[in-house]
Amino acid sequence: MEKINEMNIKTASCPSQLRITDMRFTDIVGAPMDCTILRIDTNQGISGYGEIRDFSNRFYALELKRLILGENPCGINRIFRKIRQFGGHARQGGGVSGIEAALWDLAGKAYGIPVYQMLGGKCRDSIRIYCDTDVGGKHTGSDMGRALRSRMDSGYTMLKMDLGVDLLVNVEGALNAPLGYVERMRRFDQEELSFGITDKRYADFMSVPHPFTGLSITETGLDYLEDYVKQARDMVGYEIPLAIDHIGHVNYQTCLKLARRLEKFNIFWMEDCVPWFYTEQWKALSDHTCIPMCTGEDIFGREAFRPLIDNRAVSVIHPDVLTAGGIGETLHIITMAEEKGIAAAVHMAETPVGCMAAAHVCAAAGDNLLAMEYHAHDVDWWDSMVKGSTQPIVDRGWLKLKDRPGLGIEELDDEVLVSHINPQRPGLWKSTDEWDHEWSHDRIWS
Repeated sequence: MEKINEMNIKTASCPSQLRITDMRFTDIVGAPMDCTILRIDTNQGISGYGEIRDFSNRFYALELKRLILGENPCGINRIFRKIRQFGGHARQGGGVSGIEAALWDLAGKAYGIPVYQMLGGKCRDSIRIYCDTDVGGKHTGSDMGRALRSRMDSGYTMLKMDLGVDLLVNVEGALNAPLGYVERMRRFDQEELSFGITDKRYADFMSVPHPFTGLSITETGLDYLEDYVKQARDMVGYEIPLAIDHIGHVNYQTCLKLARRLEKFNIFWMEDCVPWFYTEQWKALSDHTCIPMCTGEDIFGREAFRPLIDNRAVSVIHPDVLTAGGIGETLHIITMAEEKGIAAAVHMAETPVGCMAAAHVCAAAGDNLLAMEYHAHDVDWWDSMVKGSTQPIVDRGWLKLKDRPGLGIEELDDEVLVSHINPQRPGLWKSTDEWDHEWSHDRIWS
């Protein structure tokens, strides 16, 4: 709907009269993770897209529908202040964050401008993408190196790989833990269907914080990982930045020993060595190794980032827009880090909706922005989720934002979504009317 106002300025709608009328969802698999896309509809036929964090659940957003119906989506700050108390860390931040991203998309479409322009404009025309790389099954460091090399051949100028206890589960004498613990890890490794986030036994097993598992890596294990990294580096060389992730639920002393072993390989950062809330342990790691420390994908809200930033406990913060609180909150967090001389990289493992939400933040972020993560290089149908897509969103290791309203996604392709519907959560944009009139006394003070 287009209208001409009294000043003959063309706008995409009547923003002051825009109202939220509905919120619906579609759950898909393999994109590259299991993801939930949300759509907020309005009285003027404009819809905005958001996304709930990978491996989360739509109920984190459904419980908030009662708070946003009838609101003007252009009042992003007002709505965010209403719903932010219901956000939590990790996947529990998905509802608040996904709704917030959809509001920016709606506001941009209403005013006919890109989200990055509403954030103050672009600081960069193209966003560097670093490619997370995984090699399934039993493999060597050389196998990983070849996979990383193929990423370089595809144009990526930064890389990341997993390195940790998962590689050592079946290496004799590589892990030290209370008797029976490693055997249980091996059973999960062998039961491929059970070794996943959605398996309750595995989820319970992995819910013990790192310092309390009693698990550490032996000298044999450290030798193995050191040789693994050497093999990978021999394949890709030493000029390209290479970060490592998924160390495992080991104590920070083990992470420190590993870091010292790997310093000679010029590791770009070590990620999520210990839970993000152990600020003093992060500080100890940062102070006693030359490898930069990185964490943040599971943190909701700027205040939770503040101890890491104020204490300079890490060298790189790593927010995920779909956990941190959305687009506006993530940009604020990156700015906070820049003021303390801390770099930022944006975590992103979702569909084109989550990707574009992260990309607009990256475009507007300051000089401390290093790159944005990308997991979907091998998902050949990923770009086709955007209706009418003819060009790849990520091209040769870079993402260039176009001058399009909102997030830049006019419409998603329902036919593509249907072909990848999550069988555990079937249905395309099904009605959520039963959530319209839920009520709770939400005030947290008397």
